[in-house]
Amino acid sequence: MKMWAGRFSKETDSKVNDFNSSVRFDARMYREDIAGSIAHAHMLGKCGIIGAEEAQGIVDGLNGILSDLDSGALEIDKEAEDIHMFVEAELTKRLGNTGKRLHTARSRNDQVAVDTKLYLRGAAGKTREMLIGLIEVLCDKAGENIDTVMPGYTHMQRAQPVTLAHHLLAYTQMFRRDVSRLDDCVKRMNISPLGSGALASTTYPIDRGMTADELGFDAPSMNSLDGVSDRDFCIELAGVLSIIMMHLSRLSEEIVLWCSWEFKFIELDDAYATGSSIMPQKKNPDVAELVRGKTGRVYGDLTTLLTMMKGLPLAYNKDMQEDKEAIFDALDTVWLCLGTMAPMLATMRVKPEKMRAAASGGFINATDCADYLVKKGMPFRDAYKITGTIVAWCLAQDETLDTLPIEEYRRFCPLFGEDIYKAVSLDACLSGRAAFGGPAPESVRYQLTELKDYLAENGSDKK
Repeated sequence: MKMWAGRFSKETDSKVNDFNSSVRFDARMYREDIAGSIAHAHMLGKCGIIGAEEAQGIVDGLNGILSDLDSGALEIDKEAEDIHMFVEAELTKRLGNTGKRLHTARSRNDQVAVDTKLYLRGAAGKTREMLIGLIEVLCDKAGENIDTVMPGYTHMQRAQPVTLAHHLLAYTQMFRRDVSRLDDCVKRMNISPLGSGALASTTYPIDRGMTADELGFDAPSMNSLDGVSDRDFCIELAGVLSIIMMHLSRLSEEIVLWCSWEFKFIELDDAYATGSSIMPQKKNPDVAELVRGKTGRVYGDLTTLLTMMKGLPLAYNKDMQEDKEAIFDALDTVWLCLGTMAPMLATMRVKPEKMRAAASGGFINATDCADYLVKKGMPFRDAYKITGTIVAWCLAQDETLDTLPIEEYRRFCPLFGEDIYKAVSLDACLSGRAAFGGPAPESVRYQLTELKDYLAENGSDKK
């Protein structure tokens, strides 16, 4: 018999039961459901809404169910309507009428909302830990490659010299912002809906502050209608997860390019690459490609949540059951991607000689040539034009700024001296970019020092 039987004169059609059921995906919240129910039982007993002995009996019964579920002694009934009804039915089976008292002063609407918030709060914490781990891997790889010169790109054209360390550390800043966004998301999420009832709270003398405190929330929700109908926290978390995936996808695209024959900047470990069914020479960056592809899946989950909520009047509507599959899928996808990206980066082999060879071509020292003239007193726009003319001449003559004879330099501008060769050397181009945040080795070392402090403050083992 359904928990809500009484009003209905016939059984629900079996197809409707299947359509209505959510236990196949909300079963993962059984710990949160039991935690919320234990807090509710404590409050009922303390407020005298049920007897103290009955309240304690309910708490003991719920702890027993939790222990049995954790150990595997009890299996979740796949025929149950949802995890909430399963736990309550199991409690009633064990305690009889005492178990039926648990739902006093509570609706499934506020119960579902509090369970979901508890689960997502923990899930955000897990995501945060994985991001910190990825930042740590990037820092380690950067520390190994402070002097690994490579071309920096704009429009996928070689632009100016940087180092691999500087390039990788750019992604640490992206992922740090993701960590910050997760923290901000949890702050807004951490408001307890428990006690909002179905939509209009309850006539019982409950203590919402007590349950909020026990469950680690900052406060109870201010408005009962909002308490049960709010899914902003799901949408906001899905938005943060989408940005994380965007950053992972950008990094994946770099990996795909860098391990191609056209670049050959890196080689992936065999454990994080695959072969071809027909071409024996192939070593494919499938992990990076899958991360790039799965990004669209998480974007789709965010769109699902936004679309689901856009036309719903207050308060609860059954449409909102669709929140869990979308946000759970987004979380599972991000966890899978973070869990494979970190070891793939940690084990990839860098090819410094290939990177430096690429940096030596493409006139990525042209800006430094113009800056040389500026330092001799020429306005930048004039220096820019002269340097551009020199580059065009070098291209026609198969020369570079490093090999162009000084006589030719002076033909374009008499301000050029022998020191131009030092000014346009790759090492000088890098060391000269020592402004805060730049790619010069001392600047990169400062970035790494600051990041190590950040990691130490945020739970990393790196001290």
